[in-house]
Amino acid sequence: MKLEDSLSPTEVLAQVADALPPDVRGSVIIIGSLAAGYHYFAGDGARAIRTKDVDCLFSPHSKAIAAATEVTDQLIKADWRLREDPAWGQPGKEGDLDDELPMVRLRPPGETASPWFLELLSAPPAFEPGAPGKKLRRVETSIGHFAICSFDFLALAEWQPLETTHGVRIARPEMMALANLLHHPEIADTLIAGTDYKRSNKDLGRVLALAFLTVQRDRRDGTEELGAWPGRMWSALKDKFGDQAPRLATQAGAGLRALLANPADLDQALRITNLGLLASLDVSMEAFRATGARFMAEVIGELEELAQ
Repeated sequence: MKLEDSLSPTEVLAQVADALPPDVRGSVIIIGSLAAGYHYFAGDGARAIRTKDVDCLFSPHSKAIAAATEVTDQLIKADWRLREDPAWGQPGKEGDLDDELPMVRLRPPGETASPWFLELLSAPPAFEPGAPGKKLRRVETSIGHFAICSFDFLALAEWQPLETTHGVRIARPEMMALANLLHHPEIADTLIAGTDYKRSNKDLGRVLALAFLTVQRDRRDGTEELGAWPGRMWSALKDKFGDQAPRLATQAGAGLRALLANPADLDQALRITNLGLLASLDVSMEAFRATGARFMAEVIGELEELAQ
């Protein structure tokens, strides 16, 4: 994404919320870069983010299909268009298998190409140990068939999401961080499509970016938000994963430990975050590494103790 494609989180969130049917807004939780950018930068005109996808999570799971269908149909009527993609740019058909269907990815209307698109996701069903972590569900719309997916650890985004003035909620930064930690217990070779970036480096780097921004805010405002993260993480794990909570808590730091121990992966993680959520800050490796050391000691260490 080009430098001029920097986005105002407040403006994008307002545009998305305004486009959603009023009766659906209460079922929406915005996650990812936009949620984090809004949480930390709303009202600060000097701060911006870069992101290609705006993730819209429908919660609860039982209402996700109906909400996704209504939103897709309304946005198409309002001249939103399917994201260009040679393999997934057209709706599927009734006979297609679920894993052959395109995701709902829509660009907002306008003459010039928008640098971002809206992607619809579902909150996951109740956790079942051993079941596939990613699940697909079919959405039948007025223009064809699509799929929306859910991931087990996105259940954490449903834990006490934060209200906004736009009628949609955003996921807590510590819950997004924990979901990323649990999703990447190691550094895998899986790349982000069209790049040489490892997906695990991007997502684990996002954890450090969220911690960095929280520390900055704590210093500025005299708060102790980072110190509250372990307790909230532990409460959310117990609420969402029951007797699996101790196991998940004790493995949460594994991927980040691996990232901090590998200079090449850590360098890539910082490069990705400075191109995205931290685009208006340009954080140094010294600060990034220091954030990692503090996070492991104060958040992961405390979370592991709570799980004992």
